[in-house]
Amino acid sequence: MAGHTDNSVVIDAPMQLVWDMTNDIASWPQLFSEYAEATVLHHRDGVIRFRLTLHPDAEGRAWSWVSDRAPDPETRTVRSQRVETGNFKYMWLFWEYTQEAGGVRMRWVQDFELKPGLPMDDAAMTGRIDANSAVQMRLIKEKVEAAACRAASAG
Repeated sequence: MAGHTDNSVVIDAPMQLVWDMTNDIASWPQLFSEYAEATVLHHRDGVIRFRLTLHPDAEGRAWSWVSDRAPDPETRTVRSQRVETGNFKYMWLFWEYTQEAGGVRMRWVQDFELKPGLPMDDAAMTGRIDANSAVQMRLIKEKVEAAACRAASAG
C-alpha cells in the first residue's frame, strides 16, 4: 500500500513573492524549520538537483537526501522526486500555486512507498508527513506574509 498526502495553505501575499520565496531552495533553511542545510548541486534542462539535510535527530543523526525539482513558472507548478530515496521506494512531490480571493493557495501532494522491513509503515508515514506539512506550511505562510508586509511598507 502506498502513501498519499494532499495539503494546502492560503498565503496572503502576491503570487510572485510566494513563488520566488518558496522556490529559492538555497533559502529553505530559513523558510522551513526542519532543514539544517539546502545545497543546490546543479541546474540542468530546467531541473534543479539539490541536497537537503535535516537537523540532527535525538540520536544525533542528520538525515540527508538528493532530489530533482522542475519548477514551471508558466503553470505555477513544480514536480519533484527523490533521487536518493533512502527509506522510500519512491517519493514524488507536486506543488501547485493558485490565485484565490484571499491570496495564493500553495498545495503540496506527495506520493510515496516505504521500503519493506522498516519500523514504520506507509500509513504511519502518511500521518507523520501530514502533521509536518501543516507545521511547515504555517511557518511558510507567516514568513511570506511578513515579507509581503515589509515590501508594502517599504514601497
